[in-house]
Amino acid sequence: MSEDRKVGILGLGSYLPELGSYLPEKILTNKDLEKMVDTTDDWIMERTGIKERRIARADEATSDMATEAAKRALADAKLKPEDLDLIIVATITPDMFFPATACLVQQKIGARQVPAFDISVACSGFIYGIAIANQFIKSGTYKHALVVAAEKLSAVTDWQDRSTCVLFGDGAGAAVLGPVEKGGILSVYLGADGRQGELIKMPAGGSRIPATHKSVDERLHFIKMNGTELFRHAVKIMADAALQATQPLGLKAEDLSLVIPHQANIRILNAVAKRMGLSTDKIYLNISKYGNMSAASSAVALVEAVKEGRIKKGDKILLDAFGGGLTWGAMVIEW
Repeated sequence: MSEDRKVGILGLGSYLPELGSYLPEKILTNKDLEKMVDTTDDWIMERTGIKERRIARADEATSDMATEAAKRALADAKLKPEDLDLIIVATITPDMFFPATACLVQQKIGARQVPAFDISVACSGFIYGIAIANQFIKSGTYKHALVVAAEKLSAVTDWQDRSTCVLFGDGAGAAVLGPVEKGGILSVYLGADGRQGELIKMPAGGSRIPATHKSVDERLHFIKMNGTELFRHAVKIMADAALQATQPLGLKAEDLSLVIPHQANIRILNAVAKRMGLSTDKIYLNISKYGNMSAASSAVALVEAVKEGRIKKGDKILLDAFGGGLTWGAMVIEW
């Protein structure tokens, strides 16, 4: 198929039920956390910019949230599950190691027996998923793809660790991709550095440290993070990724209508904006409401930016994310 084939987002959602992102009902505020660990609302806000986060129910798994997001994204795209040719779920909190969460979503939405698989690239997952789907559609292999980013981070958060438990929340967002006549995905830049994988990880539960009484007692099935080093890497890499995605198009910061960064930490985002020479009004932020939802953060932020009218037809926007692995990605989309 011709390289001139354009691929864009046909359907997104929003926080609203009739569209396409899904967020749990339970809200965990900083005041709630003050009762759980030695922290304060002021400290959390100053260091992270987070005021509250959503927490999934005990009986609510990642595939449940992903399914809700998928259904709403399909409705927004005015497509049916049987129109899909590919399903990708980006998550580091799958229902189980196998089968893939994407297969569970396929069954729950009633899609055909199309390819379905998960990708595990942490906070960069939504951008990686769109990049993969873009290639399949651009080549003519498939016509419509569903990309879902869903996380139940509350299940792997150590609620006794005040340095990490203030950061994370649960949620899901989805996008349906397909051919478009104008605009669409203009550029993609992806990267990874496994040498820095130790900076954020969940040590146990895999083949290296299988689940045992000892691993559970040592709290190795929770997120462990070196926040200081992550901050240093995140600012540099996200700013560089933005340049790598925009420069081939001849775009400068002022040419972008909106930048939607991964919602990790307000200090990181402010530093990235400064490094890029961007005014704060061009950076979309919803971190105060939801915290860091890993792969779901970029998806939900994009959904809400569209819902709020921050993105209009013809706008060029930048998605920019950085996550465990280490992984990163940036993407320019013309709406």
